[in-house]
Amino acid sequence: MAVLAPVFDAQVFADRRRRFMAELGGAAAVIPASTLVTHHADTEWPFRQNSDFWYLTGLDEPDAVALFLPHRPEGERFVLFVNPREPSAEVWTGRRWGCEGAVDRFGADCAHPRIELDALLPQYLEGAEGIAYRIGSHPLVEPLVLRAWATQLDRAPRTGRAALALVAPCPLLHRMRLRKDPSELERMREACKIAASAHELARAAVRPGMTERQVQALIEQHFLEHGARGAAYSSIVAGGDNACVLHYIDNRDTLQEGDLLLIDAGCSLPDYYNSDITRTFPVGGRFTGEQRELYSLVLAAQEAAIASVHPGQTAEDVHATAVRVMVEGLVDLGLLLGDVDGLIEQGAYRHLYMHRTGHWLGLDVHDVGAYRLGEHHVELEPGMVLTVEPGLYVSDRLAVPEGQPPIDDRWKGIGIRIEDDVAVRDREDVACGHEVLSVDALKAVQAMER
Repeated sequence: MAVLAPVFDAQVFADRRRRFMAELGGAAAVIPASTLVTHHADTEWPFRQNSDFWYLTGLDEPDAVALFLPHRPEGERFVLFVNPREPSAEVWTGRRWGCEGAVDRFGADCAHPRIELDALLPQYLEGAEGIAYRIGSHPLVEPLVLRAWATQLDRAPRTGRAALALVAPCPLLHRMRLRKDPSELERMREACKIAASAHELARAAVRPGMTERQVQALIEQHFLEHGARGAAYSSIVAGGDNACVLHYIDNRDTLQEGDLLLIDAGCSLPDYYNSDITRTFPVGGRFTGEQRELYSLVLAAQEAAIASVHPGQTAEDVHATAVRVMVEGLVDLGLLLGDVDGLIEQGAYRHLYMHRTGHWLGLDVHDVGAYRLGEHHVELEPGMVLTVEPGLYVSDRLAVPEGQPPIDDRWKGIGIRIEDDVAVRDREDVACGHEVLSVDALKAVQAMER
């Protein structure tokens, strides 16, 4: 079977840095990498790089710090501070790229040992009009940045210059990350392909008497065998009423004949691009009448919502489309009473459908990027990727709103979600204005049965 090699294209990262520094203007940016986090005693959690740092550098090592210095001359604008090569440490934790690798492989104009950051940071920030740094996220780096800035401010009356503002780099970076370039979309197609085949494998294998944990193992083994870093998030494998708990991750119950199984599982590639797919199907191979009706309704809502994804729409429009189809169907089934517009305005459906219809997807599963700017919702543009995931969850956990009918027992314990990953595309490239990246995971009613 094909195993994915980590992808690294130096030019892609160089282009991102160039665009980022053009947005910075005269400000200097300090972007730290993640650090190792203790799991227990002297054992750390598996390392996960900071997505902003990765997006601009491609360096997958802890404790590094990247400086972006558009106020300095060419050849001095991208500086990395990294852990140096050290055989006595590398024999325990693996090879480091060191200062030489930071320059030769990752394109830094110059590189220094991480321990020198405190001494050298002030001179690198000298002359910047502002400092772009995210406060509150990096306790080891933050005092160094604040001290360097304070020193500049102290000297300002004599020198006549200092960085006059400390600003967050997030709005600039996250606006960039929201719109994926062709290489990113290709990576996300690959992540979706692996996850979709895992869902297909699981559905074919599931039988009454299996445990949720066995199904999780089957899916996550498939991720690893096909070159993914692993699961993109804690896999949800929820049989029966467990599916009515949105973030159920215990995955320890036995699957029962007559129940549905909801699987929400995606993988993360070695370069951190993610997929996020949910499918729901009958454990025993056949829907009951109530299950079929609710599944068909969720599927209709999802298909309508996906059809509404195209440039110029908003994530709010996509959600509103799903909600309207869902409420209309729930009225037809007798699970809601009243005028559709009034029910939507009152939120009288939220005991059955209580979450949004999707989120941005990329280097983070719930990826960065604004959904609205002030009073205005962000319009969808080519390159944006979002999930579309309506669901219905029928249980006694939430009170039925006043004026709505009590839920008959025949509906209770049915939890259904259907989720796909959808890229917004230029209509000149794709007439419908979108591409379903997770299309290989089947979802038609007939495909869910055997």
